[in-house]
Amino acid sequence: MSVRGSIDCSLPWSRQDHQYMALALRLAEKGQYTARPNPMVGCVLVNEGKIIGQGWHKKFGENHAEIEALNKAKKNYPEAIKGATCYVTLEPCAYTGKTKPCVEALLNSGVTKVIAAMQDPNPKVSGKGFEILQAAGLEVSHGLLHKQAEKLNKGFISRIEKNKPWVTLKLAMSLDGRTALADGSSKWITGRAARQDVQKLRARQDAIITGVGTVIADNPSLTVRADDQEWFSQLKNFIQPIRIILDRDGRSNLENKIFNHDIEVWWVSNAIKRDATSQKKHLRVIPDRPLDELLSRCAANEMNNVLIEAGHKLAGQFFNKNLVDELIIYLAPKLMGNKAMGLFDLEVLEMDNCPELVLQDVRQFGEDIRLTYYPKSE
Repeated sequence: MSVRGSIDCSLPWSRQDHQYMALALRLAEKGQYTARPNPMVGCVLVNEGKIIGQGWHKKFGENHAEIEALNKAKKNYPEAIKGATCYVTLEPCAYTGKTKPCVEALLNSGVTKVIAAMQDPNPKVSGKGFEILQAAGLEVSHGLLHKQAEKLNKGFISRIEKNKPWVTLKLAMSLDGRTALADGSSKWITGRAARQDVQKLRARQDAIITGVGTVIADNPSLTVRADDQEWFSQLKNFIQPIRIILDRDGRSNLENKIFNHDIEVWWVSNAIKRDATSQKKHLRVIPDRPLDELLSRCAANEMNNVLIEAGHKLAGQFFNKNLVDELIIYLAPKLMGNKAMGLFDLEVLEMDNCPELVLQDVRQFGEDIRLTYYPKSE
């Protein structure tokens, strides 16, 4: 991702500028479970080397980060707002949505300088917020720690720019590259610590996609289940990700666990009559279409991030069509044998045609290792 059009993104930022923006990025990340479908945004207000207010966008429909920071400053240091610098991870919004425009609040506050990490890709905002602020006499620049800001909101950027959510494919495998035994059973390949990390991964998603084979073999709920973990118990008004089942021939059963929660489910099938599911108000029957069209539909429903939790066949279909943006593999220190199922259903006939990956991150959870890859671009 590159820096977009600028007002001034060539200024020599100081060490303090970097520190304040780094803090704003850490604040933004606090909204990772609840800000969706909005982007994560953090803001820090500084005057004469002193932080006078900070905030982040906590939940869709509630105050944006700039408003949160201004409210803190008005409460604790009202006299210091005039002449302050605003460090914000995303261009301030310039239109009225669920809340009033942040540029309006900044203009009325007395802030005289705005440094943003990146320009908002949303056409409703893109560049307009900067232009309004600059036209009113504020000093405006952007590009400070922009790569970190773009990575933080890669799903939001993908939805806006590509009409496609960021697609993460999650798989668990044994040391010999197996994901399930010959009979389809796969509980549990990994240990408790790795499975708890998966709950955090799920909680960051707008939707979880699975296939009918997984529904039949494992009968999963695919909900975020972390009641015994402090991070989850502290979340307020958390919205569970939508579950999407790819089931062209309608082989799933309404008694499957995935249907028995008051959480929205998309049943992607051409074999299900809508009136047959009328008792499940949270269930939508979606016509089966190519995978790229399904992802476009997800984007149209304001989904920034989707997670694929499926077997080797569906995983291979997404990978073969170049629809996977990120691959997360939990590697367990066990062997499952050559009769067990492999990681992907891929047809690779020559070494030169093997899909290549770029390692992004390695972390250990208990005895298991989490590997994060991006597909290698040409």
